[in-house]
Amino acid sequence: MPQMNMIQALNSAMDIMLGRDPGVIVIGEDVGYFGGVFRTTDGLQRKYGEHRVIDAPIAEGGIIGSVIGMGVNGLRPVAEIQFADYIYPGFDQIASQLAKLRYRTAGEFCAPVTIRSPCGGGIRGGQTHSQSPEGLFTHICGIKVVMPSNPYDAKGLLISAIEDDDPVVFFEPKRIYNGPFDGDPDKPAVPWSTHPAGEVPEGYYSVPIGRAEVVRPGEDLTILCYGTMVHVAQAAARLVEADAEIIDVRTMVPLDVATLRQSVEKTGRCVIVHEATRFSGYGAELSATIQEECFYSLEAPIVRVCGWDTPYPHAFEWQYFPGQKRLVAAIEQVLEAG
Repeated sequence: MPQMNMIQALNSAMDIMLGRDPGVIVIGEDVGYFGGVFRTTDGLQRKYGEHRVIDAPIAEGGIIGSVIGMGVNGLRPVAEIQFADYIYPGFDQIASQLAKLRYRTAGEFCAPVTIRSPCGGGIRGGQTHSQSPEGLFTHICGIKVVMPSNPYDAKGLLISAIEDDDPVVFFEPKRIYNGPFDGDPDKPAVPWSTHPAGEVPEGYYSVPIGRAEVVRPGEDLTILCYGTMVHVAQAAARLVEADAEIIDVRTMVPLDVATLRQSVEKTGRCVIVHEATRFSGYGAELSATIQEECFYSLEAPIVRVCGWDTPYPHAFEWQYFPGQKRLVAAIEQVLEAG
């Protein structure tokens, strides 16, 4: 089985779906001739032509509006928003049109639209290239929200997203595009496009949307995480004298409540970690869910480890970034409580 990093896995997913379904269209800024700013669409326009892999103007609202129209008319467009920070000009059309289409037409129309976007920090991108806005989209009824943590899941989940008849916002943590990262700021980012990260089948397969994954079984506490934080959690778990169970949420909407409940009922303790800001972040929904579902199993208060409630600070990136040191401190706090 070949080794792929996340960039290569995502490219493979789009390649396969463009080949399988003539209705699949890829559109975005620089996705064609240039192959994408992170090279996730490299070579696709040469293979499938300018009418299937479309270079769009710098107009995110126009890109989203275009793919809604494509989806309503029977295509399966895959839009790339170059950075998650740039998605806001298209937010109104996502929230007011794309997410509501099936409901407002009583099922007469659907919009099988996938919106891909690199998110998160750790690459010294500053406040306008490092945001993690996934929590905003989980609040909108009618769309699914996904964030993979590894190449195998990235390919399988993207294929599932493209095949889904409902819209999916698909966030890609760019800090792990080229391989795992454990949250240690002294380890530099690997060069784009060189670092293999895992075994990924060359052909078609899918990973179901709506299922979390137990990436590390344990008995003493549960760590809920997704994206880059899965790798940070694995590094932190190796540093503590505890048997931590790590759950990769993977799909924020729909949430796999059953897997989360089963884990926390077993361990009795829970730490939640995500890179986005703390206040009203997605971790608050996870915390509320665990409190409601597992109240009588909890032996200690739930603890969240998150980004600061501030724009992503360029000069203090590694203080903002929830690295392994901050997570270890939270794990120890939960283990000592109760």
